[in-house]
Amino acid sequence: MTPVLTGWLLALLLGVRHASEPDHLVAVSTLLAEHSSSRRSALLGAFWGVGHTLSLLLVGGALLVLRLRMPGRIADVFELVVALMLLTLGVRSIRRALSAGRFGVSHVHSHAGHSHLHSGPAHHLHVGSWTMARRPLLVGLVHGVAGSGALTALTLASMPSLGSGFVYMLLFGSGSVFGMALLTGLAGWPLRRIAERSHVQAALSGVAGVTSLVLGMLWGWPLLIRLAGLAGA
Repeated sequence: MTPVLTGWLLALLLGVRHASEPDHLVAVSTLLAEHSSSRRSALLGAFWGVGHTLSLLLVGGALLVLRLRMPGRIADVFELVVALMLLTLGVRSIRRALSAGRFGVSHVHSHAGHSHLHSGPAHHLHVGSWTMARRPLLVGLVHGVAGSGALTALTLASMPSLGSGFVYMLLFGSGSVFGMALLTGLAGWPLRRIAERSHVQAALSGVAGVTSLVLGMLWGWPLLIRLAGLAGA
C-alpha cells in the first residue's frame, strides 16, 4: 500500500475517532435528549458530521490552497466560540429539563394522520426534518471551524499534493459523519426505552446541560486568560 493510500485510510479512522472527542459528544448530547429513537438520533449525529465536514473543507481547504497554517491566536478565538456554544447549549438543556420537570405529564397528539405520546408541556410546536437538522448542522459547523487549523497542519505534513490533501480532508470528514452517527444511533436505543418517562428525560437533559456548562467553563477560561494576555502584551 502506498504512503498516500495509507494516509487516506488513517484520515478515515482519525475522523471516526475525532467524533468521540469530549466537546463533540457533550454538545451533541444536549440535543440528543430531545429525540427518542435510534433513527432520529443517528440522523442528528449525521447532520452534525455534515456541518463539521463542510466547515473543515471550506476553511481547511482555503488554508491548504494557500499553504498556510492558522495563526495560534485565531485558533484560540475559534476554540473560545466552541466554549461559548457549550455554555449556550448547557443553559438551553437545563431550561428544557426544568420545563419538563414542571410540566411532567404525558399527553397524546395527533397530526398528519399519526398519533404519538409526549411528555412535557401540552402546548408546543412540532418540528420537521429541516428544523431538526439546523441545530446539529450549526454545532458541527462551529466545531469544524475550530478544528480546521489542526487538520490543515496534519494534512500539509501528511499529503504530497493539493489533490491528495483534499481527499484526506474529505475522508477525515466522512469518518466523523460515520462515527458520530454511529455513536448517537447507539445512544438513541436506550433513550427510546425511557422516552415515556418524563422525569428520566428531564434528568438526562439536566445532566447533559450541567456537563456542557462545566466543560464550556473549563474549556473557555484558559483561552480567555491566554487571549487577554496576548491583548495586553
